[in-house]
Amino acid sequence: MAFPQSFMDELTARCDIVDIVGSYVQLNRKGSNLFGLCPFHSEKTGSFSVSPDKQIYYCFGCKKGGGVINFIMEAENLPFPDAVRLLAKRAGLEVPEEQGDREAAFRRQRLLELNREAARFYHRLLQQPEGRAVRDYLERRQIRKSTAVNFGMGASPDAWDTLLNSMTALGYTKSELLMAGLIVDNKKGGFYDKFRNRLMLPVIDTRGDVVAFGSRVLDKSEPKYMNSSETPVYSKRRVLYGLNLAKKSKRSNIILCEGNLDIVTLHQAGFDNAVASMGTALTSEQIRLLSRFTKELVLCYDNDNAGKIATERALQLLNGSEFSVKVLQLPRRQAENGELVKQDADDFIKNQGSAAFERLLDGSENGVEFRMAQIAGKYDLENDEARVAYSEEVSGLLAALPGAVEREIYSVRAAETARITPDAMKLEVQRARKRKLTRENRAELRKELNPAVQSQPQERSLRYDNIRSARAEEGVLRLLLLDDHLFPPDSPLKETDFSSPLLGRVFTLLWQARERGQSAALPCLAGELTAEEMNHITAVCQRPESLQNGRQALSDYIRVIQTEAEKRSGGKPDPLLAAAEKYKDKKGEKRNV
Repeated sequence: MAFPQSFMDELTARCDIVDIVGSYVQLNRKGSNLFGLCPFHSEKTGSFSVSPDKQIYYCFGCKKGGGVINFIMEAENLPFPDAVRLLAKRAGLEVPEEQGDREAAFRRQRLLELNREAARFYHRLLQQPEGRAVRDYLERRQIRKSTAVNFGMGASPDAWDTLLNSMTALGYTKSELLMAGLIVDNKKGGFYDKFRNRLMLPVIDTRGDVVAFGSRVLDKSEPKYMNSSETPVYSKRRVLYGLNLAKKSKRSNIILCEGNLDIVTLHQAGFDNAVASMGTALTSEQIRLLSRFTKELVLCYDNDNAGKIATERALQLLNGSEFSVKVLQLPRRQAENGELVKQDADDFIKNQGSAAFERLLDGSENGVEFRMAQIAGKYDLENDEARVAYSEEVSGLLAALPGAVEREIYSVRAAETARITPDAMKLEVQRARKRKLTRENRAELRKELNPAVQSQPQERSLRYDNIRSARAEEGVLRLLLLDDHLFPPDSPLKETDFSSPLLGRVFTLLWQARERGQSAALPCLAGELTAEEMNHITAVCQRPESLQNGRQALSDYIRVIQTEAEKRSGGKPDPLLAAAEKYKDKKGEKRNV
């Protein structure tokens, strides 16, 4: 959405990237740049760089980068216009809204207000005769009235259009109700309520907005759980149920569970630091959200196979992060027929009580211990062959640990489990680590020896067709950003001269800024490029470029670009790309021999 250029210039001038990023990330100066732990992915060693001179950030780990507006878009999960408005508010600037901007902001606000009104409607209904079945259900689940109020619970009526009629009476349109996911089109021109005869659980984000709804049936019908679909104000990857309450907890960690009602029961039992993902495995966006409130996580998924798989995936995602991660394994309970059956957090609290859960929480394993136990559970360690197989598999896990002390400690524990000497296990771990490092070095070497691969953007949709020209085009952009006085008054290149549409478009945008009398700078492109495009352009600008022989370098770059443009017009192939294809063909021939 377009904002006046003068306003955008004023905004970026007032919002120093070091100040903005510094309010999210602890930064330490190293040379001319500042470094810290990346807020967008999990890491223990800071690879997140901020350049005060260029007013950009870049992470050498996850490859995300851009200017101050891009940072706010990523950090707060906001679209471009909302990020601009947030920064403007912080800078004390009034936003000059255009008609299209006002309409989009109005639509978003209308959806949030509609969700809030729907939540109030469901909550009121819970107290009325129509909500009796849901109240009885809550009583059976031992959920107190005060807890239901705290979570804003409600009841959807056993009817087809009660919510539809109530919301349209308040002035909301059917189109808005459809967009919010509150009603369904029956494909015959009619509409009906999506949620009927269910316990309603509003999903509230950390800003206090109702963005979606979760629900549960009162009997054994299907689907048991039903959640809102994705909407303009809701993405399940970016939201955690209960985090609006858990962020206020005085406990130092956050407990991650699977089900919404697990969260309700845990909060009621005094564990007000529990949250749940909305029908998805843990995502990087959710981890980024959690990092704003804690650095300690406890995974408390169900103790069935699905729960163990979810735990393993979460541990892989959190591996090498700044989070301290533990795993709380809920014991199976004995059914009336003597069979051991799974139980979730809700079952455990009701059967064993909050004190027992607290003891489990205090004794929860860290992620390495959990994974070692999972490996040990696969083998009969009374059998010599199984002990050898266990040693081989667990050594692969321990070889991936970054710290020598960690490897030492867990190697001793693994040796005890396998009933072998610590020295033997340590030797096995050393061998596994050596093999791992050798594989990684070979992969890196292959990458470095293949210039075509090394030069290509990470995003497949941005891949270059002509690598020789694209390298020169990248050099032109770097020189333009470093010192636009190297360039003549008139543009030496046309956008059509560029082999990469993205690089050509960026050159045009920067040159237009120069013609307006503004300095060519990456932050001014925030509203013009997608996140993936900005990440790549920022990466291009991180590569070294000397101004010592800037004019000669510029001349060389332009000559390459124009020569390759002439070849394209004559249908001649890029020699570097052809060499890369020939190299791949040879590899394929070897594999087929």
